[in-house]
Amino acid sequence: QVHVIESGGGLVQAGGSLRLSCAASGRTFATYAMGWFRQAPGKGREFVAAVDWSGVSTYYADSDKGRFTISRDNAKNTVYLQLNSRKPEDTDVYYCAATGRGGGDYYTRDEYDYWGQGTQVTVSA
Repeated sequence: QVHVIESGGGLVQAGGSLRLSCAASGRTFATYAMGWFRQAPGKGREFVAAVDWSGVSTYYADSDKGRFTISRDNAKNTVYLQLNSRKPEDTDVYYCAATGRGGGDYYTRDEYDYWGQGTQVTVSA
C-alpha cells in the first residue's frame, strides 16, 4: 500500500510558476506509476500528467502540454509537478495518485488506487 501527501500549493500570480511535490510512503514506491489530476470547483477531476515507475516515460493531457512538467525521484519517494505560465482559470485543487496495476492507461482516474488529499493552487490575475 502507498500513502501519498501533496505539498507546494499556494497563491501564484498569473504568468508565474509553482512546483508541487508528492511524497509517498512505502518501500515499493519505485514500482508505482504516479499521476497528477486537478479539479476546479464544481467540476470533475481531470488528468494532468503521469510518469511511469522509472521516470523515463511521461504522459500529459493534450490541452496543457508545455505548461506542466512531471518528474520523480525514486530515492526520495517523491514525484513533482512543475506548473508554468499560470492563468487565473488554472485555479484548482491538485491531486497526486499512485497505481501499481501496470495497465498503462494513466489518463484515467480509475487506473489509480491511491490518492492524496489534494493541494490548492490559486492563480491571481
